[in-house]
Amino acid sequence: MGIDENVDGIGLGAVTTLDEREARALLRERLGAGARYDSPAAPACELAWARRGTAYFARKLNELPDEALDAPSLAAGWSRRHVIANVGYNARALARLVEAARHGAVEEVLAEPEYQNEEISFGATLPSHALRYLFKHSAVHLNVEWRDLPDDRWPAEIRALDGRIVKIRETPWLRASEVWLRAIDLDNGGSFLDFPPDFVDQLLDG
Repeated sequence: MGIDENVDGIGLGAVTTLDEREARALLRERLGAGARYDSPAAPACELAWARRGTAYFARKLNELPDEALDAPSLAAGWSRRHVIANVGYNARALARLVEAARHGAVEEVLAEPEYQNEEISFGATLPSHALRYLFKHSAVHLNVEWRDLPDDRWPAEIRALDGRIVKIRETPWLRASEVWLRAIDLDNGGSFLDFPPDFVDQLLDG
């Protein structure tokens, strides 16, 4: 397992009481020489927000029993199932963009689209265990893609499936915004007061 690969918050993304550089040094020492780390060119602050937000969303989701997933969310017209599916598919899409950058491509590619139906309405019909797996697996995949992206690919820009040009350096911010705000949409006690203050500042400035 590499640095920060645990989406439950064990790793650098969960460290909030130490200076970031000191925390990184301590974590590297603890994990040893065999661990893999983020590129120095990666946007460390935004990655930390995304990882902490993923852990926060995971906690709010894990507090819900399966039967509670059918209840309405705070997103208009969506159940909690829709919110979870959206978060999972968001991670998949961002991972494809980062993977494309890692391979030196210029466009996002969705392989075997007939087997990868990412319609939120479809995802919401998945069995509860499959929906939870979608969230967890997609989050780990995205984190691995970030961790394995070399220095020279972080400035890349990739054309997404919908035609948008996405800057890879912005993908951690896009993910952070998704997971923190969707944790509120779960309607399970999530609060803006739990958000990192500097992340809130960035949201307000955006």
